[in-house]
Amino acid sequence: MGSCKHEIIANICYTDLVYGRINKKLKSNLSNTEIEYHLLKILTITPTLDYVKIGKNFYVSNIEHNIKITVNSYTFRVITVDRIV
Repeated sequence: MGSCKHEIIANICYTDLVYGRINKKLKSNLSNTEIEYHLLKILTITPTLDYVKIGKNFYVSNIEHNIKITVNSYTFRVITVDRIV
């Protein structure tokens, strides 16, 4: 899974719609650049063990930041971000 972490970080991408979805789910008002910066930072510091592939998606959970990032495993597009309950 270690190579998957590096692959995700190297290839992560976003659609225009996902920025709005992320702000809505996190109840924030971050710019696209701020979202990309924060997610890249979280993906980088999250241990490889917290990268889980289920079906066609990767789920990256970071307890410290209380966030779960869902990434498509084929396109490396961010699908959504959720708070960990």
